[in-house]
Amino acid sequence: MDFIGGKLLQVVIALAIFAAIIGIIMLVVDRAPKSVKDKVTVAGFLAPAAILMLVGLVYPAVRTSMLAFTDASGNGNGFDNFVWMFTQPEALTTLRNTVIWTVLVPLLSTSFGLAYAVFIDKARGEKVLKSLVFMPMAISFVGAGIIWKLVYDYRGPGLEQTGVINFLRDALGLDPKQFLLDAPENTIFLIVVMVWIQTGFAMVILSAAIKGVPVELIEAARLDGANAWQQFRNVTVPGIRGALVVVLTTITIATLKVFDIVRTMTAGNYDTSVVANEMYTQAFRAGEPGRGAALALILFLMVLPIVVYNARVLRKQREIH
Repeated sequence: MDFIGGKLLQVVIALAIFAAIIGIIMLVVDRAPKSVKDKVTVAGFLAPAAILMLVGLVYPAVRTSMLAFTDASGNGNGFDNFVWMFTQPEALTTLRNTVIWTVLVPLLSTSFGLAYAVFIDKARGEKVLKSLVFMPMAISFVGAGIIWKLVYDYRGPGLEQTGVINFLRDALGLDPKQFLLDAPENTIFLIVVMVWIQTGFAMVILSAAIKGVPVELIEAARLDGANAWQQFRNVTVPGIRGALVVVLTTITIATLKVFDIVRTMTAGNYDTSVVANEMYTQAFRAGEPGRGAALALILFLMVLPIVVYNARVLRKQREIH
């Protein structure tokens, strides 16, 4: 009780000091010239955001960057963590898997989302059909991982198969398959989960963009004798290029950071680990915070060019409009 009472007293004293500082600042501002008041007012509005950014973003980034050059004991080890990352087979497999995820997920999700948006545009029951595809977006990555782990579930030969796919294989007279254990195709089966989730996002954004393409342009192309594919390639795609860039870059960034699906379904075992999962494993499981920080730094460097490119495209679009 004495400990709790002491803590409460410290909180009360801290609040009193904070209130006194605010009161003094307000008194000084009230007596200051108008130009000074305006500057202080602007600074007062910006200060909380600046402080939060420094504490929650800048300091952790600097701290992580410094930690990336230390060993498990916290002593400096130069570039050893990065050498480990690009020389050890396990780390190279992790980087390879991350590249595969980053290439396939955005391309497949955007392609499926675009195709679906085009085919059901102005179709009967469009809202219902869109809702069905968008529904996985409402499920967390962990929830999706659990659902698909049950879909891929495997039991030995001769046993009743509870996984959906292996149940169907068994019904067709085929041997059950260990979808999550057999490398390297198990990475593809994990990617399917991410594509399943992100396709709905791509479909909604691209469908809205397609509806924004001027009807006059499509009618002009039709009058010029363009078939459906030519109208899509020469009119629709250029008209939604900005939305395509946004969708591709957004899904790419989400894919680079993927953690929940891999952690839930395989925990990174069986050669399925990716950078975000390996970062957690090294920092919190293997007792190697330096390696975890190095992986985090590499992940940041992988995301940064995509963010910069996206920002430049959006800025050019604002200049055009």
